[in-house]
Parts: sequence; structure tokens; C-alpha cells
Amino acid sequence: MPGKKDPASRFVVLNLILTAAVATLFGFTAGLVAGNDRLSGSIYKLLPEAARQFIEPASGPAQPGAQKYSLQQLRGQLKQITGEQAAIEVVKKASPAVVSIVISKDMPVYEQYLAPQDNNDFFQQFFGNGFQFNTPQYRQNGTEKQEIGAGSGFLIAADGYIVTNRHVVADEKASYTVVLQDRRKFEAKVLGRDSVSDIAVLKIEGTDFPFVTLGDSDKLQIGQSVIAIGYALGRFSNSVSSGIISGLQRSLTANDGLGGSQGLFDVIQSDAAINPGNSGGPLLNLKGEVIGVNVAIVQGSQNISFSLPINDVKTVVSSLRTTGKIVRPFLGVRFVMVSKELQDANQLPVDHGALVVRGQAQTDLAVMPGSPADLAGIVENDIILEINGKALTDEYPLQLAVTKLVVGETVKLKLLHKGQEKVIEVKLTEKK
Repeated sequence: MPGKKDPASRFVVLNLILTAAVATLFGFTAGLVAGNDRLSGSIYKLLPEAARQFIEPASGPAQPGAQKYSLQQLRGQLKQITGEQAAIEVVKKASPAVVSIVISKDMPVYEQYLAPQDNNDFFQQFFGNGFQFNTPQYRQNGTEKQEIGAGSGFLIAADGYIVTNRHVVADEKASYTVVLQDRRKFEAKVLGRDSVSDIAVLKIEGTDFPFVTLGDSDKLQIGQSVIAIGYALGRFSNSVSSGIISGLQRSLTANDGLGGSQGLFDVIQSDAAINPGNSGGPLLNLKGEVIGVNVAIVQGSQNISFSLPINDVKTVVSSLRTTGKIVRPFLGVRFVMVSKELQDANQLPVDHGALVVRGQAQTDLAVMPGSPADLAGIVENDIILEINGKALTDEYPLQLAVTKLVVGETVKLKLLHKGQEKVIEVKLTEKK
């Protein structure tokens, strides 16, 4: 009937009203949603006339004949709209700065040819001594550049600095081409590959590139919404997935891109889908800030993905931009982390810490001569229990603790030395 709105049309109108007004009204409604079911008269008057008919003011009912929605009923809808809109804005803002990294390499080209074989008595008796028997063979005929893989990365500055995973650009004999969202292509130079974390920094020539804002990974919370963007499967550029942070300070062993493995510590776990090719892409919060670098998945699992904290990445980038190289602090010991099993097997007096031990080869000394550890008096079979008052455990191993420090810093180590605890000071030097 004329003048009446069916529930579906009311809901559509409500969506449009809320979407248009959310930026203006969110500050007001945020406080009210906490406990009030009705708008105060003063705020109600600020709403557009079209919106008032759907909301019940504190001073009285909505317009006669209109279906009333209290704030309690609108809360879920408002949350959904604002969350979706935030995600859309994040993707719009960040996508131009997310790049595909195409890996190319000179590969051998093979051709087939017929190679003469020694005459065989079997064939000679049928075809005579003049018969020549040829067999197909293959031989290399030069090389040609071929695309052998792809990964993701993201621009962190307008002058062309790009962050990705080290394993994406691990092959020093390969060349790397960066492809932007607008399909522009640039040859990239690898400025540095971090030997401690799975981070690399590239550079392309140019100015005024779109770039992302780096956030603070120390402030992350489990359950926080995140968005991942990357070159999924090496085929689908700027693919977007979303999820939540499932865990923090995880440790795992991942493929290093060269057939070996690498320990990763203090990483972020999320359930945002990360596919092959997504490596090196950004993990973003709903402010559009990068809070992690997508690095690994658990094969055979569902929705278990890992990202490197962006604060660790900042250290690498800062070092490269200021010194031209990646500078890492160096202690100078070989060690294994003490676990309950290691304690029981070796009758150790403690169940945590880093046990200073030799490597498998004769040259793999427990303490490197002339290193900060050597100069401070650390010897084989010492157990480093703490660094700067924080206990070393499987969750906080020695290698992670050292990466949090800087070259030239003097740190306090608590040792178990020949059965006695003592505290020493060590000045860290640069890792060569």
C-alpha cells in the first residue's frame, strides 16, 4: 500500500543511512552502544529525518506507523557495516603498494639430435656392414632466461624500497622483476638478505611510488582482525584474504629456499589464508598498517599461517638504509637450548637456558676466539640462564634474545659457570 515500507526495503534504507552516517555518528554511538538502548533526545535531533523513523529516541516513540529499532538491535548491523567498510578501505589503500616479484634465471636449452652408434652384428647380418644405426640424444644448445618462480613484496617508501622474504630472493644467480598493481615492471636490486630472519630488502629505481605504513607489532592482540595480500600461487596478483590473529610469539622451522631449513621465532600466527606465492606479502590491521610479513604455512593444515613481526623488519630496513648493510649483534657461542629431556639425559642442574657446546666438526668451537663471549670469560659447558634479567627458554631462545639487542650494547648475562651462578657483562660486536 502507498506510504508503507516493507521490512526488506526498510533494511536497505537502514543500510544506506548507516553507511553514509557512520563516520559522523560513530563517536556518539560508541559510547551509547555500551549500555543504552535508546538515543538521547539531543543526539536524536542530529540524525537525518530519514533515519529518525527507524530509531527510538529517549524522549518518545519513533514516527507513528514506523518499525522501531533500538540501539540494542542496531548494534550488530552497525558493527558489520563498519568492519566491512574498514576492510574495503584497507585493501584500496594498501593494494597499490603490494607488488609481485617474478624470479628469472638463465636456464639451459636442450635440443634433440641423432647420434651414430657402433654397428651391431645383429643389424649387420640383415643390413650389411654399411648400415649406420642412429639413436636420439639430447645436448645443451645455449641458455635462455626463464621465469622459475614468483613471490610477493610491498613498497615501504616512495623511493622504491621493497620488503619481502629472504627465501623469495635466495638465489643470488637469479634476476628479479617487480610488477606493480598497474602492471608497470621494474628490474629490482637485492640490497640485503638477512641471515638471522627471513627478510630481504629490494630497491627499484623511481620516485613517487605508493607505499604502506608500518605499524607496531608489539601491540598485537589475539583475536585482532587482520588482512593478507599477496601474489597467490604465483598467478593471482593482489589476492586478499582475512582472518584473526590466532597466536603470538610462535616458533617454527621453515624452508629457507635453498634446500635447507631456518628457525623462525616470535612469529605471528593467523588464520588468514596464505598460499604459495603469498610469501613476502603484508599482513595488515584494520588501520591499514603493516604488522607482519607473511612467511610460512603448515603443510596439510587448514588456516594456520605465520608472519614475521614488522618491528623486527624495521630493524633490518633501518640498518640497510643507514649503513648500506644489515648489521646484527654478535655474541660468539654455539649452543643448544636446555629442555627437560636434555636436563634428564645429561643430569643438568637446570631445565632452561642455553648450554654452550661444540659443533659436530672439530673446527666448530663452543666459543669463537676473540668474540665478546670469549673476552667475557664464557667457556664450553657454561649455561647462559638470563639476558638482561629475562630467562632463556624454548619460547625465548638465545638467538631471539640477541636479535633484540644492538651492536655496541653492553648486556648482563646470568651464567651457571662450573656449578656456580654469576652475572657478567658483555659488550656485543657486529656479526661479520
